[in-house]
Amino acid sequence: MTTDSLAVWCRVRGEVDWASAGTGCPALLAPAVDGLTAWFDGPVRDRCPERADRLLDASALARVDAAHRRPLAPALLAGWQRLVLGRSEITFRDGDAFAKGGRERYGLTPATWKDFACCLHQSADPALPVAARAARAYLDVAFFHPFPDGNARSALLALAYVLDLDGIRLDQVAPLQTTRFADDPAGAADLADLLTVLIRASHRRAAAAMLSERPQEGTGTTTILG
Repeated sequence: MTTDSLAVWCRVRGEVDWASAGTGCPALLAPAVDGLTAWFDGPVRDRCPERADRLLDASALARVDAAHRRPLAPALLAGWQRLVLGRSEITFRDGDAFAKGGRERYGLTPATWKDFACCLHQSADPALPVAARAARAYLDVAFFHPFPDGNARSALLALAYVLDLDGIRLDQVAPLQTTRFADDPAGAADLADLLTVLIRASHRRAAAAMLSERPQEGTGTTTILG
């Protein structure tokens, strides 16, 4: 039997210096472009319009949940996943799961879902940088692999949710579409650093857009009354 990649991830998760990963995020600015919506409405829609519509619906629900400050939890993910998959009911997997052509196996024990809930709860830890928390939540969903289908989509929604709770939205998400491995602590930290880069870039472009919209000095018209 292949190695239990979930058990590996739980060990690796504790080895990463999350407090030092993904530091230095700038002050908040609304992005010039809603990157998550643009991703769903662009590349995803090009492949499958129905999938894009379902993801947009799930993203809209997640943003309502964020506005209500609901903590990230398995039940919250399941609510989004019903929309992602277009199903009235969603259950958590009841056996081992496999990904990457069977190269990674995610085991299931009596403690799995309790551990998963605990990991998701930690995404709100204010002692860690938001980029680190969002990256870790993404990887938690990916490697706990809670659903029979659509776990990569669920992971992306979880990442966006953690950012949204801190008032952050990216203007692009395409760079996040990279395969991640459970046994790679450096890769986990790199994901947090990548998120920081994307947040900074979104901030920079938003600031530039705001400046371009301001009236330039000397361009107004003066009217003399007399």
